Amino acid sequence: MGAESTSKTTPESGDRNDKKKTQVVLNVYDLTPANNYSYWFGFGVFHSGIEVHGKEYGFGGHDFPASGVFEVEPRSCPGFIYRCSVTLGHADMPPSEFRKFLQTVATDYHGDTYHLISKNCNHFTDDVSCRLTGKRIPGWVNRLARMGVLCSCLLPESLQSTTVKQLPEPREYSVKT
Repeated sequence: MGAESTSKTTPESGDRNDKKKTQVVLNVYDLTPANNYSYWFGFGVFHSGIEVHGKEYGFGGHDFPASGVFEVEPRSCPGFIYRCSVTLGHADMPPSEFRKFLQTVATDYHGDTYHLISKNCNHFTDDVSCRLTGKRIPGWVNRLARMGVLCSCLLPESLQSTTVKQLPEPREYSVKT
C-alpha cells in the first residue's frame, strides 16, 4: 500500500532560477496494534505527517484557537508507531517560501477545530499534498474517517459534536434521604 522513501532536496535540472525541487513524502503511523490486521483489508486508524525539506509537519488538536500544526523530525512523531512512507511527488518551492506557504495553511488548522472524523491530521496532509503536488494522499490512510462521515448517525454523540475531548465540569450531587 505504500513504498518506503526518504526526503531529498535536489537541484531541478534546467531551472533558470536555480530553485530547489524537493520530494513531498507522506509518513504514516499506526494508532493501534489492530492496524497490523486491518491494514491488509485497506483500512485502519492512522496518523500522518507530511515531510518536506527534511522536516515533517502534522496537525493535532488542543483547546486553544491557535495553530494545531507542528513540526517534528521525519518518521519520529511522538506517541505513534511509524508504519511507512509514501512519495507523493515534488514541490518547486525553496524552504523560505515553503515556510510562508505552511503558515498560510496553518491558519485553517487551529487546534480547537480538530475533529477525529471531519478534520484530522490526514485531512491536513491531504490538503497540503494537493496544494503542493496536485495529488491526494492514498485513500486507505483516512478511509476509516470517511466511513465515519457516511455512518455518522451510528457514531456516539461525543464523536459527532466535540472537536477536542474535554473533561466534563465537576457537578455536585445531593443524596435524598
